[in-house]
Amino acid sequence: MGKMVAGLKPRGYTWVISDRLAVSDRVGGSGFQHRRVRREEEITWLVEEAGINTIVSMLAGNQNLAAYRQAGIATYSVPVATDVEHEDVIRLHKTLDKALARNHAKVLVHREVVDDAVGGLVGGYLVASGMVDDPILALAVIQQILGRPLGPEGRSLFPPSQP
Repeated sequence: MGKMVAGLKPRGYTWVISDRLAVSDRVGGSGFQHRRVRREEEITWLVEEAGINTIVSMLAGNQNLAAYRQAGIATYSVPVATDVEHEDVIRLHKTLDKALARNHAKVLVHREVVDDAVGGLVGGYLVASGMVDDPILALAVIQQILGRPLGPEGRSLFPPSQP
């Protein structure tokens, strides 16, 4: 008998950098689908199965932050509106630098859903942070991870290629 798997994996959950940086939809489901019990199950899974100890939330307001802290997860709130502004990119990148600099950090970034903006912001971060040199490679990598192409909105969040 294998051990019982605790909790429930959040929708859209996937590692961008294995055991370091992941993305998912909003924990607990989004909008009318959000359920407290589901949120608790997903937080349990994140902590016990994935080892997540840090969450960067791009949701407006402080949704779920108290529940994360109660579970011992460090939290960062970087609200990103529907239309991503250049300031949002800078704030998110600085926050990811801080979050990933923590000892043994395993960071989850989430928004309502893993959309083009999330893909573009995280993919752009791979380039801005120097983890991936080439924006074209970073775009290919993030599309592979998300299992679909990014549209113009997501692509616009990558730094330009350097000659």
